Amino acid sequence: MSISIHMNPDLFKIRKDFPILDQKVNGKPFIYLDNAATSQRPQQVIDRMNEFSHRFNGNIHRATHFMANKTTEAFEESREMVRNYLNAVEPAEIIFTHGTTESINLVAFSFGEAFISKGDEVIVTEMEHHANIVPWQMMCERRGAGLKIVPFGDNGVLDLDQIDKLITDKTRILAVTHVSNTLGTVNPITEIIAKAHLKNVPVLIDGAQAAPHFSIDVQALDCDFYAFSGHKMYGPTGIGVLYGKRKWLDLMPPFLGGGEMIDRVTFSKTTYNEIPYKFEAGTPDYLGAIGLGAAIDYLNRQDKPMIERYERELLLESTLKLKQIDGLKIYGEAPEKAGVVSFNIDGIHPFDLGTLLDQMGIAVRTGRLCADPVMDHFGVENMVRASFAFYNTVEEIEALYIALIRLKAMF
Repeated sequence: MSISIHMNPDLFKIRKDFPILDQKVNGKPFIYLDNAATSQRPQQVIDRMNEFSHRFNGNIHRATHFMANKTTEAFEESREMVRNYLNAVEPAEIIFTHGTTESINLVAFSFGEAFISKGDEVIVTEMEHHANIVPWQMMCERRGAGLKIVPFGDNGVLDLDQIDKLITDKTRILAVTHVSNTLGTVNPITEIIAKAHLKNVPVLIDGAQAAPHFSIDVQALDCDFYAFSGHKMYGPTGIGVLYGKRKWLDLMPPFLGGGEMIDRVTFSKTTYNEIPYKFEAGTPDYLGAIGLGAAIDYLNRQDKPMIERYERELLLESTLKLKQIDGLKIYGEAPEKAGVVSFNIDGIHPFDLGTLLDQMGIAVRTGRLCADPVMDHFGVENMVRASFAFYNTVEEIEALYIALIRLKAMF
C-alpha cells in the first residue's frame, strides 16, 4: 500500500526544513533522488555555519583570544556530538577527516605501516566503493601484502561462508561496507565482525551509506574502525569522521605531518601529540565540523524509528513501481536493503536516461557509481541509481515512474 508524506505532519515539516527542495529545475518541480552521492542540508545546518562565518571565525587550538576560544569550543562540542552519535567510549576515538575516503586512506596507511608486512593479507568485498578498495591496493603494493575478495551473489548478498575460508593466520584486517552504495545491500556487519574477531582480525566498516539512515553503536558492533562523511548525512562537504578503538590508534603512526599533530619538534627528532590530534595535522575544516555537529543535532531531534520505517516504505514503493516497467532490470535485491535502487532499461543508455530525467526536473546518478567490480559482476558498463532520504515522497517516486514510462515509449 502506498503512503504519503502528507499523512504525517512530522515528515511534512522535515521537508520544509530543506530550502533547496522548494524550487523548479528546467521548469519542473525539483525532485532530488541522488542522496547516496550527497544529501541536501536543512536550514538549521546552514544557519549554524553562517553564524560562525559571520561572528566567530578564529583558528582552533592555537590562541587564547575570544574568536579562537569560541570556535575551538564549538569544534570540540561537535566531536562530542559525534562520539555520542556513534556511542564511542571517549572523544579521543573520534578523528575529523575530509570524508570517508580520507578516513579509509588514513587507516590503510597508518595501520599498514604499523601492522602489515610482506606476505600478509587484507580482505575486502566485491561490492565495495572504490574508496574501500584502492587505498588497500596501494598499501598492499607498498608493503608487499596480498588482497583477498569476498564475492556476492546476483541478489546482492555477500557469501559469508567465504569469509571463514579467506581468513588465515596471515590476515591482518578486513574492510567491508555497511551498506552498498550501488546495490543498497545492508550487510550483516555484526556477524562479519564476530567472524573476524574469532580469529583476532580487526574490522573497518565503511559507514558512508549507513550513518545517515540508521542508529550506529560502535560498542555494540565491536568494530575496530568506522568511517563516514558529513555531506551524506545532511551536513557540509569536506568533513568526515574516523572512529577507531584507542588500542589501535595509540599504536598507529601519524598519517600526515605538520601543525597540531606534534608534541615537540627538533631537527633531531619529532614527538607526536596524543589522539585524536595525532591524526589531525594542520588547520582542520573546523567550520565543516561545526556544520556536521549541527547536522547530527538535527538528526537527534527527529523520530529515528519513524524515519527508518518511512525510508523503507520509499524503497518498497520504488521497487514495486519500477518492476512494473517492461525491460527494466534492478541490480541487487537483498532481503535487507537501504534506500538505493540501481537499474537499467533495455535499449536506453543510462546517460540518456539521466540527461532526459534531468530535463524533467528529476536528479538521479548515472555511470559506474564508483564501483567497477560491481559493474563487472553484472557485465554492464553503467547503471542508473535512484537513492532516497526522509525528505523524499511517494509522489516523487510516482513522478519517476511516469517519467521512465514516457522515456521508454520515446525510445
